[in-house]
Order: sequence, then C-alpha cells, then structure tokens
Amino acid sequence: MRILVSFIPGICLLFVLILSLHNPQNAHAQWLDFFKTKSEEQQTEQTPCEPAITPSTETASDADAGMPDPPADAAAEAEAQTEEEKAQTAEEEQDLMEKALELLASAEECWVKEDIENTLIILDKAYALILETNGDPTIARQKDDLRLLISRKIIAVYSSLQTGTNGTASEIPLKMNADVEKEIRSFQGPEREFFLSSYRRSAMFRDIIIEELRSAGMPEELVWLPLVESGFKVGALSRARALGLWQFIPSTGYKFGLTRDEWMDERMDVIKSTRAAIAYLKELHGMFGDWLTVLAAYNCGEGRVLRVISRQHLNYFDRFWDLYSQLPYETARYVPRFLATVHIVKNPEKYGFNLQESAEASLNYEKVKVDRMMKIQDIAAKLEVSEEMMHILNAELRYKMTPNRPYELKIPNGMAEQFQLVEADIPSAEKPRFAPSASFVRHRVRSGETISTIARRYRTSTTAIIRLNNLRRNGLIVAGQVIRVPVSSRTVAVSQPSAVNQGGNQKYYTIQRGDTLLGIARRFNISVDTLKKINNLKSNQIQAGQLLRLSGLDAVKAEKPA
Repeated sequence: MRILVSFIPGICLLFVLILSLHNPQNAHAQWLDFFKTKSEEQQTEQTPCEPAITPSTETASDADAGMPDPPADAAAEAEAQTEEEKAQTAEEEQDLMEKALELLASAEECWVKEDIENTLIILDKAYALILETNGDPTIARQKDDLRLLISRKIIAVYSSLQTGTNGTASEIPLKMNADVEKEIRSFQGPEREFFLSSYRRSAMFRDIIIEELRSAGMPEELVWLPLVESGFKVGALSRARALGLWQFIPSTGYKFGLTRDEWMDERMDVIKSTRAAIAYLKELHGMFGDWLTVLAAYNCGEGRVLRVISRQHLNYFDRFWDLYSQLPYETARYVPRFLATVHIVKNPEKYGFNLQESAEASLNYEKVKVDRMMKIQDIAAKLEVSEEMMHILNAELRYKMTPNRPYELKIPNGMAEQFQLVEADIPSAEKPRFAPSASFVRHRVRSGETISTIARRYRTSTTAIIRLNNLRRNGLIVAGQVIRVPVSSRTVAVSQPSAVNQGGNQKYYTIQRGDTLLGIARRFNISVDTLKKINNLKSNQIQAGQLLRLSGLDAVKAEKPA
C-alpha cells in the first residue's frame, strides 16, 4: 500500500504534462495550481503527526514512572474533603466539651443542695465525656481545664465526707431496695418485739451517744448502730466474744484504748466504748470514704473489705452496693438491717410502728472516788436508787463490785452529797475468787461423747467448754470435731513431759508430739490396758495436747507392763 501511495505524485505530474501539451496557454496556471495543492496536502498530512509524536513520548515517560499522575482537580477535592472531616471532628469534640461543662454546672447545683450522691454521678459522666475526645489541638486547653475542674470537685466532695454534715441532710445515703425492704419486713414480723424492746432501751443512751457524735462531727444516724449490734444491751456477748453496746472484740477494743483486767472490762462502759466506736468509725471513713462501706468494715473488719476491693482491679473507690455481692452474708445483711432501722425510726407510722418514748431516764450521772471493795447492790440500797441503773452506769465492773484500788464510781446526778453521808455504812465486800490462769488441751470428739462427759473427764465445767469454743447453749458437738477443753495450769504438765499431782492421788500427763500409748505406759510403769480403762479409750490412738489420766481409779490397779 505504501508503494502505491508513493507513485501517486508522479502519476499526477505526468497527467499535468499531457494536458499542457494539448493546451499550452493554460499550462502555466495548471502548474501553479498543482504545486499549491501539493503544498496544502503536505501540511494537512503533517499536522496530525506532530501531536502523535508528543503523546507517544509522554506515554513512554509515564510507563517509566509506573503510574499516570492523577488529575490536579481530584487531589484538590481529596484535600478539601480531609479538611472538612477535621473541621467536623473538631466541632463534635467541641460539643462534648460544652456538654461536659453543662454537667459540671449541674453537679455544682447538686453540691449546693448537699445531694452528694448525684453530684458524684454527674461528675463521673462529665469526666467520661472528656475521655471520649482524642486530643484535638484546638480543644486541648479546654480539655485540660475541664479535667482539672472536675478532679478538684471530686476531691472536694470526698473531703467533705470526712467532716460533719451541714444542715439537715445526712451523709449516709438512706437507700431503699429489695434487701432493705426484706429487713423492714423482718422487723415488722418475727423480730418486732426485739425491735420495740431495743428501741425502749435506747432511750437511756441516745442523748449521750448523739452528743458524742455531734462533738466528733459524725452522722447522727449512727446512734442506731447499737440497735443492730447489741439491741442496746451493755452486757451483750456474741459467739465471737464481742462485748458491749458496740460489740468490740478484745483486740479491737485494746487498739482503741479499752482496757481489760480481772476487775473490769471497758468494752461495757457506755461512754468509753462509744468514744472508741466513734474513733474506729472515723478511721474506717478515712480509709473508705463511703459510710455504708464503713459499716460493712465495722462488722467484718477492714481487711476483709480491702481484699474484696483489691480483687476488683477497676473502680477502686467503689461503694458498698458495688461490693455487696462479694461480702460475707452476715455483713451483706448487716448494712440493709441498719438502713431498715433508720427508715423505721424516721417514719414509724408508715411501717406500722408506734414508737412512744420510753419512761427510762437518760444516763445523767456524776462521779465519786472510792478505794475499797463494795458491792453495787449495797451501794444502790444505801442510795435508795435502782440497782439496775447502778449496774448500767458502772457496767464495766465484771463482778458488780468496786475494785480494791482507786476507782471513779458513777452515781445518778445530785447524789454525791448523799453518798458521802452513807459511804461509811456501806459494807466492804470480800475479794472474789478469780478463776486461776488456765490453759487448754485439744480434744477430738468421739462417737457417743457429750460436753458433759468430756467436762467430767477433764474435771472442768460444761459452761467453761461452751464459752471457750463459742458453742451454742445446747452444747451440740459431733464426732470428729476438735474442741478446746480448759484445764487449770496446776493440772497440765507444761514445762516437762511428766505427771503432775492434783490433789490426792490424781495424776495427769499432757501428750506430746510423737508420744504413743505404749511409750507412755512404759515411762510411767503402767500397762496399756490400764491406761485405756482409766481414760475410757477404745483404741490406742492418741493426739498431741490430749490430757491423759495416769491414776486415781480404785477399781483399776496399776500393773507393770510386760
């Protein structure tokens, strides 16, 4: 095809020459037209080729680069879209800041109204909103300011919980839920008489306790804590050996300055135990910051509550209802029981109670110094006052008599002059026979044994065994159970593994670790069978700490072992 095209100009030229021979006049004009037309054709053919060269060159260049450049307008559009998104994000975060600021203002209003619970809830929400922002530079300063404001307010709220409340609002949230309602129904039903009698007894102590609470800046609702603890009985004793209105165990009482000796136990002293309880509650409040958690710790110990909190890993300062399900059953019930008590005394008619004030007089007293032993009943008789009132005023006296040392005796107000007149007529009392220092042995209960048989075996009383082991009054024990049996130090060989006389021909031996019945028999020159008969043993099994009788039964004659 290219060859054919290349001959076309020559053919055209030949055709023009032939025409010129036939018409010479027009030959010159025809030649001009030919060359003009030829020039135009060449220009027309060359014009599309020039741009064809340029794209081919650019395409090769782009191929070398790997990818064609995007259009300029597309890049500008993407950049504009990014800027728009940033602006929208900044606007959304600014809205969050505005909402957080509004919540902070709402929290301030609740704070002024002394609605501490809602104040903390709203502050938590405000702080959560701040955490949702990603730190856009345009709001970084606002975020820092709001974080600081919210944190300061939270600290202020928790700090206020450690001081006395202002006005009539209570620091203790009187929540009403299914657990509190359950305890209210219990007081309305099976425990109604307990509640009413406890309320009547409280009349003697409420004024004193409230005065101490006010002085310490504590919530006055805590005056009802002894109703839950002891039923307002100064001599109440629990199975855990907690004693008094506020139910102090010995170690906690000692920690807060309540002394115990052979004459007195200050856990039963109304004033001293109340002050100790307030000191303990204050310490717990400084630790937990929430009064309901404080009450839970008062019941089961701060260590137990701290362990429950530490297991949560998150929300370290959670309050009582957050820990409720993980606390011991007695403690979990203890707090709703207290709340139920407060609800009833604040609105008795609503819950079907007629809480008339008792005729019991408040404990108004004065002190006189004595330095000899006198029975409280003799003092009451000479003063012509109630013996029960004198016992309550001086409840710390364990034997209901003044000690043989200086002692401040509490008597009803206005009786000091009369006491001075009759003091010489009050007979002196004899010193009580204090129980000797005693140790105990461990005894594994065998089938058929009872507290009575064990007491006879170890020459002690059933009451002593029951008290030492915190058993119920019926003294129920089961086979295999290990109990402690109190034994006088004169009965037990403590310093050496040898028999000790206890009156007459009675001899006992405390079994040491590694002892066997055969080895003991050989050591004391007595047969194994005799040992088993004396001690009512059915087998040769013995255990360390057990008290073994070596002699004393006339019906059994000692035999030398083979």
